[in-house]
Amino acid sequence: MNPSSFISTKRVCSRRQFLRGTGVALALPFLDAMMPAFARDTKVVPPRRVLAVCNNLGLVPEKFFPEQAGRDYALSPYLQELAEHRNEFTVFSGVSHPDVDGGHPADNCFLTAAPHPGSGGFRNTISLDQFAAERIGNLTRFQSLTLGVNVQQGLRSLSWTGTGALIPCEEKPSEVFKRLFLNGTPAQVAEQERKLALGQSIMDAVAGQAKSLQRDVGPRDKERLDQYFTGVRDLEKRMGQAREWERKPKPIVKATMPKDPESPREYMEKARLMYEMARLAFENDSTRLVTLMLDSVNSPAIEVEGTNTTDGYHNLSHHGKSPTKLAQLEMIDREHMKLLATLFGELKTAHEGSDRLLDRTMILYGSNLGNASTHVTTNLPVLFAGGGFKHGQHLLFDRERNYPLPNLFVSMLQRLGIEADKFATSTGTMKGLDLA
Repeated sequence: MNPSSFISTKRVCSRRQFLRGTGVALALPFLDAMMPAFARDTKVVPPRRVLAVCNNLGLVPEKFFPEQAGRDYALSPYLQELAEHRNEFTVFSGVSHPDVDGGHPADNCFLTAAPHPGSGGFRNTISLDQFAAERIGNLTRFQSLTLGVNVQQGLRSLSWTGTGALIPCEEKPSEVFKRLFLNGTPAQVAEQERKLALGQSIMDAVAGQAKSLQRDVGPRDKERLDQYFTGVRDLEKRMGQAREWERKPKPIVKATMPKDPESPREYMEKARLMYEMARLAFENDSTRLVTLMLDSVNSPAIEVEGTNTTDGYHNLSHHGKSPTKLAQLEMIDREHMKLLATLFGELKTAHEGSDRLLDRTMILYGSNLGNASTHVTTNLPVLFAGGGFKHGQHLLFDRERNYPLPNLFVSMLQRLGIEADKFATSTGTMKGLDLA
């Protein structure tokens, strides 16, 4: 008999097994021994991730957009900063969110595509990251991370819940680092577990009281109660998942806690550190969904390459074709591209199994404004990198009658393994964007 027909009796390590000693619990990496013998020949597919970034003052259009379409396009002045990575990203022209207007308020809709954000009574809709988080967020310690630079707290965010509520941005890289990698004391973990348990018992009690009403209400109220019970069950499930994560040690990294820049003038350093926090979170699979709002509107004169601009970022965007303002704005825009180049390079050198981390990570970089000087919300500057797509191209759509950007969101959701054929005002998947 062929020996391979026998199932190995060798003990299989638990995926949650730790090395313990002197009060330290070190989580083991994924080992072959953690997989049943009969499944060890099965290829383990690493997860996919999304980093979505919005610079709400955009980029000078004529410096960003290439003139030619296709794969042989000549790099624009700004894209020359990304020359070594040109086969890792796709640049789009002629895309926008249908009916998203209103100038600056459109930044809150960059990942929601909710129409008419400047209108009275506007209510936002769910953002791309939160739509995905509802479906895959339970797989990681943090369902998502919502980050920001110089954000007007309470007014701006890229992340919005299904009920249209803003999720506040975390602006301190040190706090992000603490959440990701610093474990609480046993007493702190126990207290957090107590809070979670208390929350579940409260919801059980409320659910029991509400259920008793079903005997005395009409059909419409019964439907509402059914919806309520569904929400209660979902919340209890999330609480149970949160309790499990509280018991697991956080990953250990070589990186040290970053020092928070003190001044909003240190805008670029803040952005660099947030990119670093996103990369570290992805490397350790602490989350698979990160958003970053670069609130340029709320930024003063900023430091670029060791020098200060002479005017606030917002005022520079209204350059009136002043050579002095345009020169400073170009310096800022190029610095944005340099930060992206650094991020792309780091994700290319980091590996997850046999794959580069960049091939597992989709990076969306763009703006809600096609031209900040005139506040137009059409022909948005958009870069899309990584994720295992065929890149190295410029997809040029009609710059007068724009192609819907939400189609890209559908492609991203499907790449995450989420069954979705529509998001917001999409009409399908992104035309011309194929898998590698």
